Amino acid sequence: MTVKRRNHGRSKKGRGHVKFIRCDNCFQACPKDKAIKRFNVRNMIEAAAKRDMAEASVYESYDVPKVYYKLQHCVGCAIHNRIVRVRSRVNRRNRAPPPRFRQEFKKPTGAPAAVKASA
Repeated sequence: MTVKRRNHGRSKKGRGHVKFIRCDNCFQACPKDKAIKRFNVRNMIEAAAKRDMAEASVYESYDVPKVYYKLQHCVGCAIHNRIVRVRSRVNRRNRAPPPRFRQEFKKPTGAPAAVKASA
């Protein structure tokens, strides 16, 4: 029989049974190894409130704590919410992770020297 994916859309390998989880979107029961899992990291405070807090704060720099939570979706919701995309038969063989786009924070180079020279 023809097979669409070499792992049959799961990652259980030798295990006979895997416990179910509930999809965070539709609450459908989905095997834990088949669910699409993403780890989400966000600031506890939104950007506007963070600016207000920085202005009212006594401290010069304060790192706002982050919220870490794990999202688990069934296949249908992950496709619908564009967490994963449908790929062609040739591209399905590609097992490499997608490229990460991270913001590079560059420190200002000329600002501190100008402040010292004027003082």
